[in-house]
Amino acid sequence: MNPATYLYCMNGIVKREVLRFLQQRTRLLSVLVRPLLWLVVFAAGFRSALGISIMEPYSTYITYQQYITPGLGGMIILFHCMQSSLSMVYDREMGSMKVLLMSPMPRPFLLFSKLVAGAILSTLQVLIFLFITRLVGVDIEFTGYLYAVPAIFLIAFFLSALGLMLANLITQLENFAGVMNFVIFPMFFLSSALYPLWKMQEASAVLFWICQFNPFTHCVELLRFALYGQVNELAFTVVFSSALVTCVIALVTFRGRG
Repeated sequence: MNPATYLYCMNGIVKREVLRFLQQRTRLLSVLVRPLLWLVVFAAGFRSALGISIMEPYSTYITYQQYITPGLGGMIILFHCMQSSLSMVYDREMGSMKVLLMSPMPRPFLLFSKLVAGAILSTLQVLIFLFITRLVGVDIEFTGYLYAVPAIFLIAFFLSALGLMLANLITQLENFAGVMNFVIFPMFFLSSALYPLWKMQEASAVLFWICQFNPFTHCVELLRFALYGQVNELAFTVVFSSALVTCVIALVTFRGRG
C-alpha cells in the first residue's frame, strides 16, 4: 500500500469522527458550558485573587480569569478525550469497532488514526472556547493562537492515547466509567490548572510534589506558555515523551487483545 492509501484511510476516519461529533450538538454545548461556567463563576468567587502578580514568563499583571483559561482549556481536552475512550469501549461491546478493524489496513494505523481524529476534535473545541472567552475579557494575541494550536493537538493526542490505554485494560463499560472518576478529577485538581504551583507549595509540600509529577500540570503549562507566544521546553518534553509512551502502550495492548 502506498502513502496515498494510508492518507485516504486516515482522512475517512477523521471525517467519520467529525461528522459523528457534529450530529451530537448537545455534546459540543455541554463541553463548552462547563468551562465557561467555571471561568465566570469560579473567578467571581475568587475576587481577591484577581490581579495577582504572576511570575515569568507571563505578563507582570494578569487577571485570575486569564490565568485559569489555559487550565479550563485543558479541562475540555481531558473530558473530551476520556469520553471518546468511553465511547470506544461502548463501540467495542456493540461490535462497531470490529467493523473498522476488519479493514485491510494495519490495526495500529487504524487506532492511531482514531487518536489523531480525537486530537483534531479537541483542538477545534478548545479554539472555540478560547474565542468565546474574549467576551468575558480574556484577551489573547493572535500569535498566541498560532502557538496554541500545535500545543493543544499534542496535549489532546497524549490524553487520547492515555484514554485508549485505559480502555484496553477494562472490558466492562460500567467499570471504565468508574475508573475515569479516579483519573479525571485527580489529574485536574492536582495540577496548576486553577492555582500557580507556588500557591500549592505554600499550602502543602506534598501537594506541590504531586502536582510537579502530574503530567497534566505540564499539559496546562505547555498551553499557558503557548498562549503567550512562548515554548515551555520542560513541559513540551514531558508531554511529548508521555504521548509517545502511552501511544505505543495503547497500540500494543490493543493488538494483544486481538
